[in-house]
Amino acid sequence: MKYYRPLVTSAFFVVSSLLSLCSQAEVRSVFVQSTLDYNAILITEVDVVFVYSEDALAMIPDTKSAWYGNKRQLLESSRESIDVVNLFIPQGFDSSMLSLPERRGEALKVFVFGQHDVSTRAPIDISAMENVQVEINQFGIVVTPRN
Repeated sequence: MKYYRPLVTSAFFVVSSLLSLCSQAEVRSVFVQSTLDYNAILITEVDVVFVYSEDALAMIPDTKSAWYGNKRQLLESSRESIDVVNLFIPQGFDSSMLSLPERRGEALKVFVFGQHDVSTRAPIDISAMENVQVEINQFGIVVTPRN
Protein backbone atom coordinates (compact mmCIF):
# COMPACT_ATOMS: atom_id res chain seq x y z
CA MET A 1 0.00 0.00 0.00
CA LYS A 2 2.90 2.38 0.51
CA TYR A 3 3.49 2.45 -3.26
CA TYR A 4 -0.02 3.75 -3.98
CA ARG A 5 0.05 6.68 -1.56
CA PRO A 6 2.05 9.02 -3.88
CA LEU A 7 -0.24 8.08 -6.76
CA VAL A 8 -3.39 8.85 -4.76
CA THR A 9 -1.90 12.13 -3.54
CA SER A 10 -0.98 13.13 -7.10
CA ALA A 11 -4.45 12.24 -8.38
CA PHE A 12 -6.02 14.35 -5.62
CA PHE A 13 -4.00 17.43 -6.62
CA VAL A 14 -4.83 16.96 -10.32
CA VAL A 15 -8.57 16.67 -9.59
CA SER A 16 -8.45 19.67 -7.22
CA SER A 17 -6.69 21.75 -9.88
CA LEU A 18 -9.24 20.83 -12.53
CA LEU A 19 -12.15 21.65 -10.23
CA SER A 20 -10.70 25.08 -9.47
CA LEU A 21 -10.65 25.84 -13.20
CA CYS A 22 -14.39 25.13 -13.36
CA SER A 23 -15.32 26.97 -10.18
CA GLN A 24 -18.61 28.78 -10.11
CA ALA A 25 -19.27 32.36 -9.12
CA GLU A 26 -20.04 33.11 -5.49
CA VAL A 27 -22.52 35.98 -5.96
CA ARG A 28 -25.50 35.67 -3.59
CA SER A 29 -26.81 39.23 -3.49
CA VAL A 30 -26.40 42.51 -5.38
CA PHE A 31 -27.41 45.79 -3.76
CA VAL A 32 -27.55 48.93 -5.97
CA GLN A 33 -27.76 52.55 -4.92
CA SER A 34 -27.41 55.86 -6.70
CA THR A 35 -26.18 59.09 -5.16
CA LEU A 36 -27.62 62.42 -6.17
CA ASP A 37 -25.64 64.19 -8.92
CA TYR A 38 -27.25 67.29 -10.41
CA ASN A 39 -24.93 67.18 -13.44
CA ALA A 40 -25.73 63.59 -14.43
CA ILE A 41 -28.50 61.84 -16.30
CA LEU A 42 -31.65 61.19 -14.30
CA ILE A 43 -31.87 57.40 -14.75
CA THR A 44 -29.00 54.93 -15.12
CA GLU A 45 -29.16 51.41 -16.52
CA VAL A 46 -27.20 48.66 -14.77
CA ASP A 47 -26.79 45.11 -16.11
CA VAL A 48 -25.58 42.22 -13.98
CA VAL A 49 -24.54 39.48 -16.41
CA PHE A 50 -24.35 35.80 -15.38
CA VAL A 51 -22.34 33.68 -17.83
CA TYR A 52 -22.73 29.88 -17.76
CA SER A 53 -20.49 28.58 -20.58
CA GLU A 54 -16.96 29.10 -21.87
CA ASP A 55 -18.32 29.88 -25.35
CA ALA A 56 -20.53 32.66 -24.00
CA LEU A 57 -17.70 33.92 -21.82
CA ALA A 58 -15.53 34.36 -24.92
CA MET A 59 -18.27 36.52 -26.49
CA ILE A 60 -18.60 39.01 -23.60
CA PRO A 61 -17.44 42.41 -24.91
CA ASP A 62 -14.54 44.13 -23.21
CA THR A 63 -16.09 47.61 -23.05
CA LYS A 64 -19.33 49.17 -21.86
CA SER A 65 -20.17 50.62 -25.25
CA ALA A 66 -19.59 47.26 -26.99
CA TRP A 67 -21.87 45.55 -24.44
CA TYR A 68 -24.76 47.97 -24.85
CA GLY A 69 -24.25 48.16 -28.63
CA ASN A 70 -24.33 44.37 -29.11
CA LYS A 71 -26.39 43.23 -26.14
CA ARG A 72 -29.48 42.21 -28.07
CA GLN A 73 -27.62 40.07 -30.63
CA LEU A 74 -25.45 38.50 -27.94
CA LEU A 75 -28.46 37.53 -25.82
CA GLU A 76 -30.33 36.13 -28.82
CA SER A 77 -27.39 33.93 -29.76
CA SER A 78 -26.65 32.80 -26.19
CA ARG A 79 -30.08 32.39 -24.58
CA GLU A 80 -29.19 29.34 -22.51
CA SER A 81 -25.70 30.53 -21.57
CA ILE A 82 -26.31 34.06 -20.27
CA ASP A 83 -28.77 35.61 -17.81
CA VAL A 84 -29.02 39.39 -17.44
CA VAL A 85 -30.55 41.16 -14.47
CA ASN A 86 -31.37 44.64 -15.70
CA LEU A 87 -32.16 47.63 -13.51
CA PHE A 88 -33.01 51.22 -14.34
CA ILE A 89 -32.18 53.21 -11.23
CA PRO A 90 -33.13 56.87 -10.73
CA GLN A 91 -30.64 59.36 -9.42
CA GLY A 92 -30.68 59.63 -5.63
CA PHE A 93 -32.35 56.22 -5.22
CA ASP A 94 -31.18 54.91 -1.87
CA SER A 95 -31.23 51.17 -2.39
CA SER A 96 -32.44 48.24 -4.43
CA MET A 97 -31.71 44.57 -3.86
CA LEU A 98 -31.75 42.75 -7.18
CA SER A 99 -33.64 39.51 -7.77
CA LEU A 100 -30.97 37.13 -9.05
CA PRO A 101 -31.44 34.07 -11.30
CA GLU A 102 -32.12 30.77 -9.54
CA ARG A 103 -29.17 29.17 -11.32
CA ARG A 104 -26.72 31.92 -10.28
CA GLY A 105 -24.58 29.38 -8.43
CA GLU A 106 -23.83 27.66 -11.75
CA ALA A 107 -22.37 30.81 -13.37
CA LEU A 108 -18.72 30.70 -14.39
CA LYS A 109 -18.44 34.49 -14.24
CA VAL A 110 -20.62 37.43 -13.24
CA PHE A 111 -20.07 40.95 -14.59
CA VAL A 112 -21.53 44.41 -14.01
CA PHE A 113 -22.01 46.92 -16.82
CA GLY A 114 -23.36 50.41 -16.16
CA GLN A 115 -24.51 53.14 -18.51
CA HIS A 116 -23.19 55.84 -16.13
CA ASP A 117 -19.57 55.00 -16.94
CA VAL A 118 -17.02 55.94 -19.59
CA SER A 119 -17.56 54.15 -22.91
CA THR A 120 -14.25 52.28 -22.71
CA ARG A 121 -14.87 50.91 -19.21
CA ALA A 122 -14.27 47.16 -19.00
CA PRO A 123 -16.91 44.94 -17.39
CA ILE A 124 -16.53 44.68 -13.62
CA ASP A 125 -15.98 41.06 -12.59
CA ILE A 126 -17.87 40.36 -9.35
CA SER A 127 -17.58 36.56 -9.52
CA ALA A 128 -15.50 36.24 -6.37
CA MET A 129 -17.77 38.46 -4.26
CA GLU A 130 -20.60 36.94 -2.26
CA ASN A 131 -22.53 40.10 -1.39
CA VAL A 132 -22.01 43.00 -3.77
CA GLN A 133 -22.56 46.75 -3.40
CA VAL A 134 -22.93 48.71 -6.66
CA GLU A 135 -22.83 52.46 -6.16
CA ILE A 136 -23.55 54.92 -8.93
CA ASN A 137 -21.96 58.28 -8.20
CA GLN A 138 -20.63 61.31 -10.07
CA PHE A 139 -17.48 59.38 -11.06
CA GLY A 140 -19.24 56.32 -12.52
CA ILE A 141 -19.89 52.84 -11.15
CA VAL A 142 -18.09 51.72 -7.97
CA VAL A 143 -18.34 48.06 -6.99
CA THR A 144 -17.30 46.77 -3.57
CA PRO A 145 -18.05 43.78 -1.34
CA ARG A 146 -21.02 44.46 0.96
CA ASN A 147 -20.97 43.48 4.61
